[in-house]
Amino acid sequence: MTQTTNRFFDELAKLMTDAAGAAQGMRREFENLLRSQGERMLREMDVVRREEFEAVKAMAQRAREENDTLAARVAALEAELAHLKGQA
Repeated sequence: MTQTTNRFFDELAKLMTDAAGAAQGMRREFENLLRSQGERMLREMDVVRREEFEAVKAMAQRAREENDTLAARVAALEAELAHLKGQA
């Protein structure tokens, strides 16, 4: 009787181990499916990648700084021109 009970528990343990392994495999497949569907949706929506966004953001910042510098130079030149016209 003891050996039959042990065999029963051994088979039950194997069954549970196999079921856990199958569930884990299904979980991995489900995660991969969700990831691939998410990536596909992002590609179809034409979403910008983070690296591209950061690069354009840096370019815009440099352009803003250059624009401020040029605006200051134009203002200085206009002031100098007004001063020269005032002298003439």
